[in-house]
Amino acid sequence: MAKVCWPYFDPEYENFSTRINPPRVSVDNISYRDCTLIKVDSVNKPGILLEVVQILTDLDLIITKAYISSDGGWFMDVFHVTDQQGNKITDNKTIDYIEKALGPNGHTMESVKTWPGKKVGVHSVGDHTAIELIGRDRPGLLSEISAVLANLQFNVATAEVWTHNSRIACVLYVNDNSTNRAVDDPTRLSVMEEQLKNILRGCEDDNKVGRTSFSMGFTHVDRRLHQMFFADRDYEGEVTTEVDYPPSFKPKITVERCEEKGYSVISVQCKDRAKLMFDIVCTLTDMQYVVFHATISSDGPYASQEYFIRHMDGCTLDTEGEKERVIKCLEAAIQRRVCEGLSLELCAKDRVGLLSEVTRVLRENGLSVSRAGVSTVGEQAYNVFYVRDASGNPVDVKTIEALSKEIKDTIKLNVKKVPTSAKAPEANGWAKTSFFFGNLLERFLA
Repeated sequence: MAKVCWPYFDPEYENFSTRINPPRVSVDNISYRDCTLIKVDSVNKPGILLEVVQILTDLDLIITKAYISSDGGWFMDVFHVTDQQGNKITDNKTIDYIEKALGPNGHTMESVKTWPGKKVGVHSVGDHTAIELIGRDRPGLLSEISAVLANLQFNVATAEVWTHNSRIACVLYVNDNSTNRAVDDPTRLSVMEEQLKNILRGCEDDNKVGRTSFSMGFTHVDRRLHQMFFADRDYEGEVTTEVDYPPSFKPKITVERCEEKGYSVISVQCKDRAKLMFDIVCTLTDMQYVVFHATISSDGPYASQEYFIRHMDGCTLDTEGEKERVIKCLEAAIQRRVCEGLSLELCAKDRVGLLSEVTRVLRENGLSVSRAGVSTVGEQAYNVFYVRDASGNPVDVKTIEALSKEIKDTIKLNVKKVPTSAKAPEANGWAKTSFFFGNLLERFLA
């Protein structure tokens, strides 16, 4: 029988155009008095805009303006950025990281691949197992989830929790308390999964009420949370978001057609905030749309963003159903990260059951968590919770005073009011305002 011989395919062919025309990155602190200018020129490829925006937002940079052009084979971006205090980017380590991550060797840069906080997956934060949960939200649910993990002797090293439209999505990194390694025992994983499913299910019989999975992929954490909500269709039905937008801040999204160039034009006007561009670009990318041109600007508390897009198959948004779906999905993406009211920043020595203890105290004081971030640096755990009372109303001052007295001996507490017209919570005290993985980034850049 004749032997079939397959043609040889060079594994480096995919990167051939990049090697011939490597990306060019420029960090300019001279041209503008009040911001740093970052220019990126490279060969165009699917998803490149999201990659660039993701790197900038992971560094906690605020994008005040941006101009995007990627029609044809070349990609050109210009970003006006500041730090969270509105200052230029002058730290040499941060500038060096930007140039390396966005430059010619960015796609092979080992530090980018292994930087904790960028990825979801067992291998992404050392010896940790990533657990993904999504289900119907209710007061005290996070406390119940963390109690299950503590009872099973799993330590929560890092976590992000979002709530939107009465749903909750979590990505938690856990390890075995006795070995400090990822959990690889199928029996223990099965027990954990079953107990977490029961917690998410609550009193409901519907199997779709809650889902648990153990992630093996390598997806950015924030993007993964967006994907989980999108797959859960949180954008459907009547939105029950807790954020009460003033009329001038309510997101306004329109979809029009650019006849002469064959694009659909998406215009977004809403309250400005950190990571707004990332959330919008992430959603468009995961909905299989390609951004060819874009203009982003912010004026005080307002943001205005315009995207010229087509579907990956080259089609535009021609039907009312397609337009309505995109508008609803973008509205959901904007609202998922928005939190108003109080944020509680807690610092304590890390130990098994710490998250369970803290969330139990919050629950017993009648507080409901709308968003949370947990990170561990060395022996210290940093937890940030956006809270409201069980009815969704602002938290009473007496409640915070009682909470402070209860935990003052073991946990350091910093209470901050989230401003209603700023891009990020004001910075003071010991904690970074970008709480999820900012401290891990500090350690990486050290």
